[in-house]
Amino acid sequence: MLNSIKEAGKSIGRELNHAWEGLSEGWRELLSRSSAALTHFVHNKDETKQEASPLATAPRWSLLAGEVEETDKDIFVRVEIPGMQKEDCEIVIDGNMLHLSGHKRYERESGDSTYYVMERAYGAFRRSIPLPRNVDTEKAEASYKNGVLTVRLPKKGNERLHSVPVD
Repeated sequence: MLNSIKEAGKSIGRELNHAWEGLSEGWRELLSRSSAALTHFVHNKDETKQEASPLATAPRWSLLAGEVEETDKDIFVRVEIPGMQKEDCEIVIDGNMLHLSGHKRYERESGDSTYYVMERAYGAFRRSIPLPRNVDTEKAEASYKNGVLTVRLPKKGNERLHSVPVD
């Protein structure tokens, strides 16, 4: 009987260690790949005044996952911002930085409901994304479809790689 208890303890220990390793690996990947996507949302004080307001306990941080892609002529920035209207977004390009700001509004279907899970963040936010090249801000275009904001930024000048021979 003592041996079976020891074996059960070892088995539980292995399973806990395996679970911990998986959780640790997930957090490491999240931090290494998405740390720049972690965005702070600032709640409007008027929205959270009521004690019963779900926003009082709503998250203040969320991921606005994005990607930056470069082609021969353009740089494309895509950011997932579901639950927002395009009118609630502002894009500013300052040098080699694209600044995205906006306001994700809290809308409630019914005032007499109870929340059991609230994982979505609401409020004002700002996210800055470094650009790999200088861009022509005058020709930049933005579109919003299916919760994804896409910004097309034509590259400025001839920035192709050029080899210079040494004499």
